[in-house]
Amino acid sequence: MSASVLSVTRALGSLSGLLQVASVLGLVLLLLKAAQLYLHRRWLLRAVQEFPSPPSHWLLGHMHEFQKGQELQELQKRAEKYPCASPRWLWGSEVSLVVYDPDYMKVILGRSGECKPTWYGLLLLNGETWFQHLRRLTPAFHYDILKPYVGLMADSVQVMLDKWEELRSQNSSLEIFGHISLMTLDTLMKCAFSYQGNQQADRFSQSYLQAIWDLNNLVYSRMSNVFYWKDIIYKLTTEGRWNQRACQLAHQHTDRVIKLRKAQLQEEGNLEKVRSKRHLDFLDILLFAQMENGSSISDKDLRAEVDTFMFEGHDTTASGISWILYALATHTEHQQKCREEIQSLLGDGASITWDHLDQMPYTTMCIKEALRLYPPVLCVGRELSKPITFPDGRSLPKGFLVTLSFYALHHNPKVWPNPEVFDPSRFAPGSSRHSHAFLPFSGGLRNCIGKQFAMNEMKVAVALTLLRFELAPDPFKVPVPTPRIVLMSKNGIHLHLRKLL
Repeated sequence: MSASVLSVTRALGSLSGLLQVASVLGLVLLLLKAAQLYLHRRWLLRAVQEFPSPPSHWLLGHMHEFQKGQELQELQKRAEKYPCASPRWLWGSEVSLVVYDPDYMKVILGRSGECKPTWYGLLLLNGETWFQHLRRLTPAFHYDILKPYVGLMADSVQVMLDKWEELRSQNSSLEIFGHISLMTLDTLMKCAFSYQGNQQADRFSQSYLQAIWDLNNLVYSRMSNVFYWKDIIYKLTTEGRWNQRACQLAHQHTDRVIKLRKAQLQEEGNLEKVRSKRHLDFLDILLFAQMENGSSISDKDLRAEVDTFMFEGHDTTASGISWILYALATHTEHQQKCREEIQSLLGDGASITWDHLDQMPYTTMCIKEALRLYPPVLCVGRELSKPITFPDGRSLPKGFLVTLSFYALHHNPKVWPNPEVFDPSRFAPGSSRHSHAFLPFSGGLRNCIGKQFAMNEMKVAVALTLLRFELAPDPFKVPVPTPRIVLMSKNGIHLHLRKLL
């Protein structure tokens, strides 16, 4: 046998040996991973053994609730059948305890040490970093800051209502969610980001809203994707690439806002004028913090905070206003009672001020009842940093995931009798309820930092809309509540608008 043949034979032998070793190692790693998953599932099963739940598939868990678009209905069934909380399995190896009881909510929200990341900024930060950012940003929502915002809110609402007057038709309804989203973004930009333009006519704003709409859909659909837990694989899918594109568009809008405001502050006269203000706007607080001590807030952190507030500040409020108007459109007696209250207070609505907002009790009751039926934020996630024991004695270990379902809480018949009935008297002055029975803005230390801003904007929008139009639903386009990052409608929210004399 020649030397060359011997070399080839030895090489093939070496390659074969390497392949055998690799195969054995691969099999060992696979078995270790399988054992790890088995032990993890055993741990999860022990953790939730005290909490009954609907039957689940051994692999898919309760994913059918997402895939069939029945999640909201299933949540209501859980709240009716399983006391306080029930586990929801995702792909057989992950589980979260879905909570819809006010006592359970109070225990979890009363603990400041745990937070499962769900978005950017204050929603993501933990520990001392979170408290530092919270202390820094809280002054942006001081009532002295919020007072003059009412006029800016009213201006943005009137621009939207003028557009509605042009677009309305006797025979067709108007889809309101898109218009309201533009209006709330316009308001937010003027109030929190010192922007002077008209976002409702800005093409960049419309591109941003489309990106947010896409992210709303993509983040939810990702929950039912087999690659949900594998980010690297998910990014290679068509849906994953589209998700990245939508994120890029949203970031571009945020970067543009930050860059513009930085340029304005670099003008010395403007810088000193802004610095002399008793209370700074949201973005100015962040930019001055960065200027004065650059190490305390990085460009990445700054954009994360702006991303959070830009999204949370307009999209959740838009959802709230849209569903409030729909609820009033479908309950004409309550709509008329609100209108009469507002007319007696504002007359023709030429001006609305901070002082007016506390003088419309019935309208406020209707707003709260609509937020109960249609909470803009359906749920938040938490990861337990230490074991927890609930009032009924059941417990969960450290590291377990819990989902606080505000939608299920608000539709829980044990908390709210006849939960599907629109009944504003639930929120009448002097009425009593559990401190954690109504949580449209979450609760505890991590409640919504901008909740007063949002409530003010809702009151302004509802008041001025009812002074201008009589609202009626479109019987052929009934909205279908759809869980996304915020509560949306699968087919939009369509209303008939009749101009009032």
